Amino acid sequence: MNVKDFDFYLPEEQIAQDPLENRSDSRLMVLHRENGEIEHKIFRDITGYLKKGDCLVINNTKVLPARLIGVKEETGAKIELLLLKRRENDIWETLVKPGRKAKKGAKISFGDGLLKGEIIDEVEEGNRLVQFSYEGIFEEILDKLGQMPLPPYITHQLKDKNRYQTVYAKEEGSAAAPTAGLHFTKELLQQIEEMGVTIAHVTLHVGLGTFRPVKVENVLEHHMHSEFYHIEEEEAKKINDTKRNGGRVIAVGTTSTRTLESATDDNGILQAKSGDTDIFIYPGYKFKMIDGLITNFHLPQSTLLMLVSAFAGREHVLAAYGAAVKEGYRFFSFGDAMFLI
Repeated sequence: MNVKDFDFYLPEEQIAQDPLENRSDSRLMVLHRENGEIEHKIFRDITGYLKKGDCLVINNTKVLPARLIGVKEETGAKIELLLLKRRENDIWETLVKPGRKAKKGAKISFGDGLLKGEIIDEVEEGNRLVQFSYEGIFEEILDKLGQMPLPPYITHQLKDKNRYQTVYAKEEGSAAAPTAGLHFTKELLQQIEEMGVTIAHVTLHVGLGTFRPVKVENVLEHHMHSEFYHIEEEEAKKINDTKRNGGRVIAVGTTSTRTLESATDDNGILQAKSGDTDIFIYPGYKFKMIDGLITNFHLPQSTLLMLVSAFAGREHVLAAYGAAVKEGYRFFSFGDAMFLI
């Protein structure tokens, strides 16, 4: 399976640079998996495709304002730091730019010394371990000094930090947003619940590996990044009961999909558990849990496009993407949505 099998032409002007004023005003393409039929709707029309007894599974991770701009104490040189993962207490794995200035022992000051960091080690892929020191509460300082770690293809400044969070974001720990959920408003979710649709929460902290390009020709040789997930007993029960009662489990986003498929056993029962997953879903994969998928339009040759192709068929998906380009859909994080049923 060649990575070029998942390529398509995308004009640069169709990469959404800003979120819409109203989240649920985005467009919605409905793709019927059996025959490849396509419908063009508005996102709030999704209620017409959900049924009583369904279960909508959302990822309640919260994006950290993880991009910090500081200066090297010894020289005053500007250094950009991106928090990737908390290792322990005040030690974080980070991505530092420029890396050549980030040697072991280097000290960095943020916000005129409100936050200080010392590089204590270099780890895999050139990432650095940074020990932070401060007075007060780390999360409050980060909220004051940090910026949202927007994907590299978004060049506009984000005016409102909350627009890169879902309305149900709760568990802090992501380096990127679970963007399929950005289309939901609290009012729309309430309307969906009133229809008799169960809403279940899972957590997967999205890593920057979600933006990492596939650099090998053979898809099977790609090394998938690992991400932490957690499923509560009560939420697993909601999802398992839905399956048992003949309802559909509909994942909001590829992150919810990867969580569900990672924690479902061979008997199709979802386990309440925590752990790291590096599951790689591509065509040929047999889905164990999900019956529907709400997702955004993804990058050419990306692992996310491969996952969507595994669920709805590569030919159907690429034909739908071709139609999306032709119809002027907006792509990627702040773009429009698909519902694959």
